[in-house]
Amino acid sequence: MIQLNKALAAWGQKEFQAVLRSELERLPHDSLPLQEGLRYSSYVSEEPFQVMLLRVNDDQHQILALARLFYSGIIAGCSCADDPTPLDTQTESCLLQLCLDKRDASVTFTLLPDDEA
Repeated sequence: MIQLNKALAAWGQKEFQAVLRSELERLPHDSLPLQEGLRYSSYVSEEPFQVMLLRVNDDQHQILALARLFYSGIIAGCSCADDPTPLDTQTESCLLQLCLDKRDASVTFTLLPDDEA
């Protein structure tokens, strides 16, 4: 279970969005649905990704945020020993809704179609 304790502690303060972005950008790539969000490449690169928060609101139990993640995908060659094709990266982005539980700081992610922004 992923927990964003610092973001929850910062809720209601002016630095909340910066704290949330920072915590998200420190998560391991495989803890987010980045692979499912690929459109132009085959695999998610281990290069750092960036988060742009588009909207944040809350209700009694959770903080809801809509974010666009920008990351790199790899267009891989055939991976043969004599393959001269270098690994090439392609810029990717995906739209995520995250739900941060106010009770325990656990977070869930939902990959959204781009037209829901």
